[in-house]
Amino acid sequence: MGKAWKGVKEFIGVEEVAKLEFLVSLFAEALGTFLLVLIGCASCITWVEGQAPSVLHIAFTFGLAVAALAQFLGPISGCHVNPAVTIGLFVSGNCSLLKSLCYIVCQSCGAIAGAVVLKLITPNEQVSQGLGATDLGKGVEAGQGIVMEAIITFLLVLVVHAVTDPKRSDTKGWAPLAIGLAISVSHMAAIPFTGSSMNPARSLGPAVILTSWSNHWVYWVGPIVGAVIAGSLYKMGFRNTKEIEEASYDF
Repeated sequence: MGKAWKGVKEFIGVEEVAKLEFLVSLFAEALGTFLLVLIGCASCITWVEGQAPSVLHIAFTFGLAVAALAQFLGPISGCHVNPAVTIGLFVSGNCSLLKSLCYIVCQSCGAIAGAVVLKLITPNEQVSQGLGATDLGKGVEAGQGIVMEAIITFLLVLVVHAVTDPKRSDTKGWAPLAIGLAISVSHMAAIPFTGSSMNPARSLGPAVILTSWSNHWVYWVGPIVGAVIAGSLYKMGFRNTKEIEEASYDF
């Protein structure tokens, strides 16, 4: 009974979110997502008519931005900056329920704020071209978009779990680079299909500011499905089990 009650408390996370330092983590998540949307979506803007940014340009901007943020914010909040990553870590037992909910709210607010600032500093002519809003590629159906978003988010969440696994010594110091590369290669593959969101908050920011909701639900369903599958698989079979688990809850 005592072990079960302890598991329930860790699952909900009341004690964790009641600590004063948790506010710093929330601010870090909001700030990180703010910067990700501001910098990442800025790379999607077309400045010369007929010369849209290349896939490689956008892919490396997002990947390197997350790598840089992870290096700075990782020790503070874990640098999720992505509701799908938070959900994946919740499913695997590495993030409590209340912490996950608070993170997702802050990530969404940060993303919207990032899109607001980007709109304010961008000329109206460029704003009219989309501010990096995500939508399905020509001929891509919603179901196909969901599958693509699920696949690339699945890869991202698996990599996040692998490089943050406390029982793996071979990944120490490589987390930001590995995560950044996973995001970059996913963008290279998926931008023509869906714009490569793999982050519901990243799609939410521009959608709110531009009031453009075309296929927006795809960018929540796809990443969440991929994250849930990745978190479940890592917990059930991919995690390192050589040492006693300390970072997850078990009932």
